[in-house]
Amino acid sequence: MPEPDDPNLLTTVDRNAPGYSGSHYGLSDQEADKLRFSASPIYKLLWPWGAIIFSISTIFILLTWSLISPYLTKVLPDSEWAYEGSGIRELQLTGLSGEGVRVCIVDTGIDHEHPEFENLNLTGFRDFQLEIDDSPRDIGIESHGTLMSGLLAANGTFTGSAPGVSLSVAIALDSSGESTDGSKVSRAINWCVISQKADIISLSLGSNPAKEMLPLSETVEAVLQALESGIFVVAAAGNSAIGDNHSDVSTPASIEGVIAVGAHNRDGSAWKNSAIGDEIDPISGEGREFPNQKPEVSAPGVLLWSCISTENQPPYAYSTGTSDSTMLVTGALALILQQHREIISGADSEIDKEEMKKVKIALAISSSNTADSNPSHDSKLGYGNLNAKAWSDEIENIFSSK
Repeated sequence: MPEPDDPNLLTTVDRNAPGYSGSHYGLSDQEADKLRFSASPIYKLLWPWGAIIFSISTIFILLTWSLISPYLTKVLPDSEWAYEGSGIRELQLTGLSGEGVRVCIVDTGIDHEHPEFENLNLTGFRDFQLEIDDSPRDIGIESHGTLMSGLLAANGTFTGSAPGVSLSVAIALDSSGESTDGSKVSRAINWCVISQKADIISLSLGSNPAKEMLPLSETVEAVLQALESGIFVVAAAGNSAIGDNHSDVSTPASIEGVIAVGAHNRDGSAWKNSAIGDEIDPISGEGREFPNQKPEVSAPGVLLWSCISTENQPPYAYSTGTSDSTMLVTGALALILQQHREIISGADSEIDKEEMKKVKIALAISSSNTADSNPSHDSKLGYGNLNAKAWSDEIENIFSSK
């Protein structure tokens, strides 16, 4: 040991020093040594053989993952909690599946050969990224489009939020899942509006709102046109890592008429990376007001089980983010349109902006789990967590009281 006035007193220790003799403890010297170095046998066991065995085991698992993963996935936790907790299953138990509702997804594509899509009604496919439209496929390295389509329309080993929808899929993101070219996204949205006559456009994508506003980008213009045409647009609030200097939800979720969706954990708390909404609308420069404060709603978005490319075995994976939450809200809205389209669209059978606003009012009130007709708003959770059954009931209340 060093001297008491040595500045290295706290860091300089001779681990090989003999220490006191055993007689100070009433023990033999050999017994005292065992007490002082009790971890020594464990250390000798773990090094180097423990480290070598661990390394070999890790390499073995990586090389044989495709063989053992089918057995592991049977015991992995499912994400049924997301569909049950959000009220989607309760609506589905009434016989709703989204049948007759046209949903258009703009993403990286879809692996149509996936067994979960055997009964999928895929009514349209278009590739705006590579301009190759011969057959449906997913160009994403992480199968982002297939993951999102599974959360919506899977109907095999698990059931998505609205498996009966008529689905159109446009590729507008690149292989990494990024929207690097806004013109491709805008063309895809226009295709959803004009060619596919979508009821809902689902956008699990977004970019920094500061880059898209004033002057308005092509993507923003396309979304505004979709809203003007009476088409619901549901978009991801965005995944913002802690410390990111983003002051608002992503665009196009930041647009007033769009339903911006944040993500929450299984316990209902906000997911840590779910984007925070600003109080100011970036287009008008004015304060956002009910029911258009951002995000409008939060939905389950953490570790959701879904589909990936069939080149992987098994072709399933967990996914986390506001993209996933968006698909649950899209599915819930599809169920509601199947059930209440007639009362929402009114006598002219056309959904206008005022009727779309009432649907958002119903969403806000039902998500808050209170009787308040103007509920409080949280910058991450919105007006509250998705409750599809309550949303459906509130729509009936609002539209029946004309």
